[in-house]
Amino acid sequence: MGLLMPTISFLLSIILRTARLDWRSTSSQAKMIGTFISIAGAIFVELYKGPFTRPSPVSLDHHLQVIPKLFVFYSTPDRWVLGGILLAAATLSISVWNIVQMGTVKQYPQVMKVASSYSLVGTIQCLVFSLIMEGDLDAWKLKRKRDLLLIIVTGVFGSIIRSNVHIACTRMKGPFYVPMFKPFGVVFATVLGTCFFTNSLHYGSVMGTIIVGTGYYAVMWGQIREEELRKEREVEKVGDISDLKAPLLQENEDAQV
Repeated sequence: MGLLMPTISFLLSIILRTARLDWRSTSSQAKMIGTFISIAGAIFVELYKGPFTRPSPVSLDHHLQVIPKLFVFYSTPDRWVLGGILLAAATLSISVWNIVQMGTVKQYPQVMKVASSYSLVGTIQCLVFSLIMEGDLDAWKLKRKRDLLLIIVTGVFGSIIRSNVHIACTRMKGPFYVPMFKPFGVVFATVLGTCFFTNSLHYGSVMGTIIVGTGYYAVMWGQIREEELRKEREVEKVGDISDLKAPLLQENEDAQV
């Protein structure tokens, strides 16, 4: 669902009229086509499982002995559709937050304070929802020291190191460099989940992910192309202003002579 974030952000920007859609522009056409492809791929992933391409080696024997259902809504205990809807809602919320964040930074250009406020509110929100979902306080006690180590490592690598690497790469290569590698995260998660956990790979998941990835890159290409056109227009505008100033300077020099 993370691959749908540029698509949902693009649709929200059109609905909120923060972006203009020009059907004659190749960038707008690419973003619209990528949007439809991404949504179609996401629906395909959520509704169609297909047969196993590679069962997980650590899966339970009784799970693998069950004849797989090709469509998700046949396997009600897994609740795949409900999970997909919740993931879509989470992606929508993140896209809304990105748009709100852009407007907030424009009005209040203190990035660290905005990020700190976001992290604080997110922590409180997670705490409240976690206590609602798991009210037993004994479940929150760490049973092993390794659990505390995993929490610390996840926080360090997942927040501090990742954020700094993203910022450094964005400064060196531009805002579209880091998102170009996002689909590889899905590939790594799928491979590791199949090899080390009980996740099994289905044809539907593979095909749907490829479709969503294609739409993702189409939307990203449209955004990159739109940014290039914007920079070209700014350069042309600066050139026009320089051309207008040159005759005025020449006239002033002639008048002084």
